This record gives sequence, structure tokens and C-alpha cells, in this order.
Amino acid sequence: MDVNDRIKAVLDTHPLVLFMKGTPQFPMCGFSSRAAQMLREVGAPFHAVNVLEDPELRAALPRYANWPTFPQLFLHGELLGGCDITLELKASGELQRLAQEATLRGDAA
Repeated sequence: MDVNDRIKAVLDTHPLVLFMKGTPQFPMCGFSSRAAQMLREVGAPFHAVNVLEDPELRAALPRYANWPTFPQLFLHGELLGGCDITLELKASGELQRLAQEATLRGDAA
């Protein structure tokens, strides 16, 4: 399966996806750590993908998403943004609403 198909498969399978460096339990960069922490704080059921485990994915995702850095947060296959955007969404209360939407639409893992 080509790397873009693999990205699309993950996005099609999970409503809320955080592509990050490391894992939520063991983040490997401060921005990834902060994004995962904000999602946990609002109770968002998200699927995390460690881009450090897959160099091909890590290289392809910035082109796929047209976003140069990690983390990258997607809702229903659409890029929301990185750490700064996640912080803004949390501050405005929008992250909580998006988390509830992802939960209501089901199958987050």
C-alpha cells in the first residue's frame, strides 16, 4: 500500500488523529507532548500515530497535509493544524466541542 493510501486509511478509520513525534505516553518533542496533553485534558478520544516509527510516513505527511511540522491534528480526515492551532482551539473551547463531535460520530480508538 502506498504511503498516501496508508495515511488516508488511518484518517478514514479514526475520527480524531494526532500524528506526533513519539506517543502520548512517551512524547519525543515538546509540541507533540503539549498537543496530546490538551486533547487528554478535554477528554478527546484520539488515535495517535508516532511518525518517528515510520520514516516514509514522516516524509510524506507534510506534503499530504500541506503542513510542514509535527504534530498534525486531523478531524474526520481534515487537517485542523499543529500545536499552536490546538492551543487556540482549547483556549476558545472549540477543542472540547470537536472532541464531543468525534465521540458522537463514534469509533475513535
